Amino acid sequence: MTHAAIIGGGMAGMLAATAIARHVDRVTIIESDTFPSSPAQRRGLPQGHHNHMLFGGGAMALDTLLPKTTDLLYAHGAHHLRIGERMAMLSPQGWSRRFDGDPFVVTCSRPLLDHVVRRQALSYHRITLIQSAKVVGLTGDASRVTGVRVERDGGPEETIEADLVVDAAGRRSDSPRWLTDLGLPEVAEDTLDAGFAYAGRSFLAPPSAGDDFPGILIQADNSTGEPGRGAALLPNEDGRWIVALIGTRGAHPPTDEEGWLDFARSMRSPIIADLLVGATPLGEIRAYRGLANRRRHFERIVPEGFVVLGDAAMTLNPNYATGMSISAFGALALREEVERTGFTEGLARRAQQRIAKAGEPWWEVAIGQDRWFPNVRTNLTLRGGASQLKMAARWGRVVTEHPAMARATYSAASLVITPKKMMTLPLLVAMMRGPKLPPLTAEEAIAQYPGFSGVLDAAPADSAVSQTSA
Repeated sequence: MTHAAIIGGGMAGMLAATAIARHVDRVTIIESDTFPSSPAQRRGLPQGHHNHMLFGGGAMALDTLLPKTTDLLYAHGAHHLRIGERMAMLSPQGWSRRFDGDPFVVTCSRPLLDHVVRRQALSYHRITLIQSAKVVGLTGDASRVTGVRVERDGGPEETIEADLVVDAAGRRSDSPRWLTDLGLPEVAEDTLDAGFAYAGRSFLAPPSAGDDFPGILIQADNSTGEPGRGAALLPNEDGRWIVALIGTRGAHPPTDEEGWLDFARSMRSPIIADLLVGATPLGEIRAYRGLANRRRHFERIVPEGFVVLGDAAMTLNPNYATGMSISAFGALALREEVERTGFTEGLARRAQQRIAKAGEPWWEVAIGQDRWFPNVRTNLTLRGGASQLKMAARWGRVVTEHPAMARATYSAASLVITPKKMMTLPLLVAMMRGPKLPPLTAEEAIAQYPGFSGVLDAAPADSAVSQTSA
């Protein structure tokens, strides 16, 4: 009888369990936290209070693993935002014009997303969940992992044997230490940290904000030599917004009421601050730190019977909203390898290599953006220079006005295609030709979204919304 043990019952753990449930007799998920019975915040997910986006590529991977999950999310109030039509975007190169296209993002609270995924996964009769149980180590040796050592509610240590152990415990995973305890070398780790930090808050949207209210993204500018600052307002279920203010090292958003609002108003556009005039705060302003990019190379030393995926293997700056999608991609890679070869010798190594490959393009995107902010800390040797940054800026400027470039760029940003696939000859020619239209003023950009008008009626008369921000 084959048995798999999953360390961690969050998003990555539930998806990993689902990925292999049809190929083993039993799956046991071991979770240190206790899950609420309804969508609610929990102790083991401190980032759950903040904005979360499930981009189109991740949503499709989620539905492949757990069919009709996005339909359930929408039924519970999640929003399907087509990026070109319901997302107002201010990039470092200016406001984007609206465009028709398929790229989309699902927005809802993290508690709702986790709750729906958890109920879907646990409906499989082969999957069992153990809560309030802490994995304290692995059993086996340097060649093969045979199970996990577990403590339940502070009780005596016990061993759970398994044919396959999957670490999906997130960024706080202890796998590197556990593997050295078994006699393996240290896991090589790449890091790049621009010092990003969030300060976020939930709001009840004003009555004038309809069900189709747009999201807003103000991207941090990595080209000025100054610390980057950005913001996001995303509609969630139950008529709520979550607003995140974002800053890199040297420009972290404050958490006091006055300072937080001043930070929002000091953006290149004050639109988010203006929209909040008629919104009702729900709860406190919460900070979230430690948003470095980190990649652990388990594929180089993985023993048989052991696989790592999700944030335990690769943690990307949450500013790019790719973490949940990368977890889904990793779970799909694991499933595909199990389906292809079964539980044969070398499964763990092959699966770990596929998981690493699935995340590689998005690692390159994240570090390629973050490397240009000041005071970056990294152990990587970075190649490329100012010409690379200049080309990216030119591309970004044309994206603001060129529908085909926008569709391709946001298909890549939403993880539907890899960044390399957007580099077609026609789009490269369009980039070289450069922009043809003047930048939109903030007033012109905001006028593209009628949903803003009623809410902005409450904005102060001296608001800078009508000023050019590009």
